[in-house]
Amino acid sequence: MGVHVLEFPELAEDKRVLAGAVNANRFAGWSPLLARIALAGLAALLLASALVPVSKPSSRSPWLGPVEGPLATAGKAGAADEPYDEDIALYEEAIDRIGKGENYYDFIVPLQRARDYPVNPGLAVRLPTLAYLDAWLGTPGQIVAALALMLGIVAAWWRRFGEEGVSPRLRRLATATVFVGASLGLNRHYFPLHELWAGGLIALSFGLHRIGANGRGGKWSAAFCAAALALAIREHALPFVLLMAATALWYRNWREAAAWAALVTVFFAALSVHLSLVSRDVLPSDPHSAPWLVVRGLSGWLGNVVQASNLRWLPHFLAGPAVVLMTFGWLGFKGRAGLFGFLLSAGYGLAFMLAGRWDNFYWGAMIAPAMFAGIVFAPRALSQLAAAARARTRAPAPPSN
Repeated sequence: MGVHVLEFPELAEDKRVLAGAVNANRFAGWSPLLARIALAGLAALLLASALVPVSKPSSRSPWLGPVEGPLATAGKAGAADEPYDEDIALYEEAIDRIGKGENYYDFIVPLQRARDYPVNPGLAVRLPTLAYLDAWLGTPGQIVAALALMLGIVAAWWRRFGEEGVSPRLRRLATATVFVGASLGLNRHYFPLHELWAGGLIALSFGLHRIGANGRGGKWSAAFCAAALALAIREHALPFVLLMAATALWYRNWREAAAWAALVTVFFAALSVHLSLVSRDVLPSDPHSAPWLVVRGLSGWLGNVVQASNLRWLPHFLAGPAVVLMTFGWLGFKGRAGLFGFLLSAGYGLAFMLAGRWDNFYWGAMIAPAMFAGIVFAPRALSQLAAAARARTRAPAPPSN
């Protein structure tokens, strides 16, 4: 007589889902024609990315430091350097004045006006969160916070790659690329930049987030806190939060979806207060900011990510295609995180194509730290897509008598 083993249906379902995630091929169900079209489109995009400009015409990378004078003087009043560092000088002065006991909203609009920065619309005035944090931490505290954030990002992804079943070799390579992407946050010169911190927090949140094996539950509270701080620092973190909310809804994680929705609601309430406080000091004579909707196309996407990351050290013909492969490569990462990484990278890429001027290049720091690991999985995604393109459609089996 055989022995029957008691098996719980819920556990069996979890095992099946996990097995499917580990062996997933995102292109297995594609027709050969569709796969070939996708391959041709990817090849054309890679070629175009090697040719289109990724930096402002007649300009070197603004994140390589000033053209003249030492880096230590960059951004200070009267320094003979590039205009990009004027942003840092503005934020540094705001931090200094908060450190002396002044209220942010008592001086920020006149300060920006005096430095010929727009104050209309109110979104041209940054949220005060980072200025207060930097003033409270001081330079030593900022260094410690930057180091802790970078190490947290690397540790979170090292653990996640292990949990996702990534091979030891790819795990080491992927974690190394995470380090390369996150290490820019250690540059003291850019500590006053909001995107530097918000982008690192997005990468940390992404690395910490977990969805249960059956698509339900998971661990998301730490990821939620990191994303909430990113959103409080820079409103450009909103697309990440919205994608998190949409993902929770898709998997019917109602409690998590409600938390993300609540965060969005609180953010818009805080933003409305911020705009009202800014508007009280705006004068009718204040000019309107230059439009942000300038549609730079592929150069907007590639330029933002390249110039706001360590890709700026690569030759032009390598840096552009690297951004494309980082984005596409997430489709080669097993499980739901791969699709999320692709949607996140491609979504910000589309936004950068449509919005942002050349002097808004630093927006790319919002997504760059979370993108880098994708390139490690690009060969797998390419091989799977190529296999789908080579597949032959099987003839239907003859009907049985």
